[in-house]
Amino acid sequence: MFDKDMLKSILAAYGPSGREQTVSDVIRSYVEPFADEVYNDTLGNLIAVKKGTSGKKVMLSAHMDQIGLIVVDIDEKGFLRVSNVGGVNPVVSVAREVKFENGTHGVTYFETEKHGAKDATMPELFVDIGATTREEAEAKVQIGDVAVYVTNFVEMGSRVSSGALDDRIACAAVVEAFRTMQNVHDVYAVFTVQEEVGLRGAGAAAYAIEPDLNISLDVTGTGDTPKCGRMSVKLGAGATVKVMDSSVIVPPVVRAFLAEAADEKNIRWQPEVLRAGGTDTGAVQRARGGILSGCISIPTRYIHSPVETADMGDYEAAVQLVCAAVAKQELPHR
Repeated sequence: MFDKDMLKSILAAYGPSGREQTVSDVIRSYVEPFADEVYNDTLGNLIAVKKGTSGKKVMLSAHMDQIGLIVVDIDEKGFLRVSNVGGVNPVVSVAREVKFENGTHGVTYFETEKHGAKDATMPELFVDIGATTREEAEAKVQIGDVAVYVTNFVEMGSRVSSGALDDRIACAAVVEAFRTMQNVHDVYAVFTVQEEVGLRGAGAAAYAIEPDLNISLDVTGTGDTPKCGRMSVKLGAGATVKVMDSSVIVPPVVRAFLAEAADEKNIRWQPEVLRAGGTDTGAVQRARGGILSGCISIPTRYIHSPVETADMGDYEAAVQLVCAAVAKQELPHR
């Protein structure tokens, strides 16, 4: 089931928040042959529709955007001063290779006068693109351009590591499910924009589609690395069914629906409570007069870093669970 080449191409596409068109084009190339309709809405969400027969609508949502560093100033020596787009950790961002949409590459570092890298702050970060003057830098990069981490795709047995697994691995899972699902309902696969800066795309898409049920797919943290925060989720134990995160409390009827779908097909799953971090689930739940919304997550270590790590068995479980859910005749209801 795991289409490695597809995942790698989606991961490699440039696409920080607000600049998702390149990754949208890549995903479109994979879903279009299996869709009855494909379009981008005003915000830039990519929406692929596969018709069913029930008259009901199920929305699947996964966000395309990745975190990045936006240029806010260029000094007289050609160094780029930057700020965060999304949840960028400045300590993790020190001494990294980055790239801009136009192909310009650079490296990050920080002001070393006061302290070491472990105390680096965002205002102290800068990007060195090899320029020696402001004018030379401005010929390559403009104020407002956004850099993203340059990363490798590392295979470690059943596990992979890369930047932008958040949330491109879930985008790939939606594509995989969309290509193979036997759906009885109209399915709207929505690849959303600007999740990392406030869950902005999903709410607009949900308002327009007005689904009977939304299932978001995202990554979630784990509690299985040395001396990390307590969390029951671990790699290799299956996809998760979300109970709560900082943006949403999933209605019990939706959690029960997803758990039942998994159990009926013997799909491995684990419950998830994410204490920090939100998902598109919350934005969709609040659209219109309220939309039943749940979330299937793929456990991922080292989120918002260039080495995010996931188990492909959990990925495949997420794909299987999506397919099982959209095949069910009865959707959850209040």
